Amino acid sequence: MNWRDVLKALSKKGFRAVRQRGSHIIVEGPNGDFAVVPRKNEIKPGTLLSIIEQCGLTKKEFLDLL
Repeated sequence: MNWRDVLKALSKKGFRAVRQRGSHIIVEGPNGDFAVVPRKNEIKPGTLLSIIEQCGLTKKEFLDLL
C-alpha cells in the first residue's frame, strides 16, 4: 500500500495532513490524534499497523475505509 492510499483512507475518517517534514507527513485527526505517514510507494505492514494504531483505529475499520 502506498502513502496516497493511506492518506485517502484516513481523510474519510476526518484526518488531514497538517505538515510535512522530509519524507514524513504528519496527519491530525478530529480528536487531536496524530500519526506519521512515511511518503513511500510501499509502506511495510508493520509500519502500516503502527499508523492505524496511532490513529486509534482497528484493522477492520481501516480496511472498511479503503
